[in-house]
Amino acid sequence: MRAMWKGSVSFGLVNVPVKMYAATEDHDVRFHQVHAKDGGRIKMKRTCSLDGEPVEYAELAKAYETETGQVVVMDESDFADLPVPGVREIDVLEFVPTDQVDPLLYDRAYYLEPDARAVKPYALLREALASTDRTAITKVFIRSKTQLAALRVRGDVLVLQTMLWPDEVRAAEFDVLDGEVDVRPQELAMAASLVENLSADFDPSQYRDEYREALLAVIERKLAGGAVVPAAATTGADGGGDSLVVDLMAALRESVERTKAERAAADSSDGGTPSAARTASGPKTASGARNASSARTASSADEKTTTAKPKRARKAG
Repeated sequence: MRAMWKGSVSFGLVNVPVKMYAATEDHDVRFHQVHAKDGGRIKMKRTCSLDGEPVEYAELAKAYETETGQVVVMDESDFADLPVPGVREIDVLEFVPTDQVDPLLYDRAYYLEPDARAVKPYALLREALASTDRTAITKVFIRSKTQLAALRVRGDVLVLQTMLWPDEVRAAEFDVLDGEVDVRPQELAMAASLVENLSADFDPSQYRDEYREALLAVIERKLAGGAVVPAAATTGADGGGDSLVVDLMAALRESVERTKAERAAADSSDGGTPSAARTASGPKTASGARNASSARTASSADEKTTTAKPKRARKAG
């Protein structure tokens, strides 16, 4: 696996350097659109909806459309002074009982691997979470945005699970459920008996994607029968393939490198103030981070694993 993010878990007076890896992968069978007659790959062209003319990538801009149809075109300067979170830091906000975290809030999962120097504090946090049956609620900046995330234990590994913000979860409002339902004791007993008969310990390895397996079998049969189109016909004479294919890892790497100096310098300029205290004193901006970038570059590469930090300021309210 390739690390997609490097930073540290910050809890109490300790920083634990970690690397982040995607914990899951997509096994969906993906198809390309082709010309049925000759198998040629279909390419999408960027065109303007108003004049129909092709638009080069350099001419593209981001825009926000309101509910009334008004369009606000953004440029890079509009994003420059937006508040950004702390330096490559998974900031622990609080520890909550694991059973209080609604699984509906969970999004993507990532494994955290400790730096070789940080195995002991990593194990300390892991064992503390496991022994108290607590989940750490954190904030972290990944994929170009601030995310709420749960830090929990899976085996001997810490897992960071990004979470939806509360306003991203829809309310379950169904009028049909508002009325009272008359459930007789005999019916409830029968339903409970059925649940008991089907009860078992969960073993995910016994389940498989039967549709995907059958689909791959169809593809294998067509391959074996010679129902294929030469690769040159699908990619075109220049072998360029689909011009819209984007290397996600390259995009993430570019985003990380572009913001590395700003986010790293911001923490240095704050003099090691914890994230909660920084939040109370006001948002940190990307422009402020850039102004302090030179201070960060002088930091020592031999920084100790456990770094003393000032006590966290308690949030009001």
